[in-house]
Amino acid sequence: MIKSLPYSINIFFLVIAIFTIIFFWLSNKEAKKITLLLIAWSLLQLGLAYTGLYHKKESISPNLLYAVIPPFILVFIGINIRVKDSVVKHRNLCTSTLLHSLRLPLELTLFYLFQHQLVPELMTFQGRNFDILAGISAPLVSWLYSKNKLSNITLLTWNIFSLGLVLFVLVNGILSARLPIQLLAFNQPAIAFEYAPFVLLPALIIPVVVYTHIIDIIELSRLIKKQNRKIQVS
Repeated sequence: MIKSLPYSINIFFLVIAIFTIIFFWLSNKEAKKITLLLIAWSLLQLGLAYTGLYHKKESISPNLLYAVIPPFILVFIGINIRVKDSVVKHRNLCTSTLLHSLRLPLELTLFYLFQHQLVPELMTFQGRNFDILAGISAPLVSWLYSKNKLSNITLLTWNIFSLGLVLFVLVNGILSARLPIQLLAFNQPAIAFEYAPFVLLPALIIPVVVYTHIIDIIELSRLIKKQNRKIQVS
């Protein structure tokens, strides 16, 4: 953990991570193995970060890639036909949409970390991080969809737009971290993610958010095609 930060911000971030897993479970009721894998992976990353594996005194900390690359490999595995069909079969689109509301407190956390010189300004809503828009709109979008006041096409558009937002943040975060590919924020790199519990942002939260968007986009596309076929038949 970062000694200069109060324990409250660490606990606050851990709560966000815990609710990310809870919302993932509620969105994918039959994904028991994946949920358990997320829990085990998160505990492993917290342990490794706590030992200082990801934090190096040198200007480059390539070990952080061990936390970043594996979860995105799992994302690609998770959207293969067999796994995807099992997840989509029990999909709760309202809950999976509500999951993104966690991006609002997450953005507030990033802004707090920026104030403590642990992430660059460009990763905050004061810079060029617009991901807070997804966090603010997610509860309303979820509620409207649950009341059948939002079409599948509109929800699909929202998911595509919000996926673009989080991918933009991801790219900026990677290019701002002390990695061999760093291209941004050399004066104030994103060093917070080298420590527990903030390592869970690239290792857990962002991959879950990306995966949730992709699966919802796939499911909504299927529902729209199904609706169009019914219209053509009628």
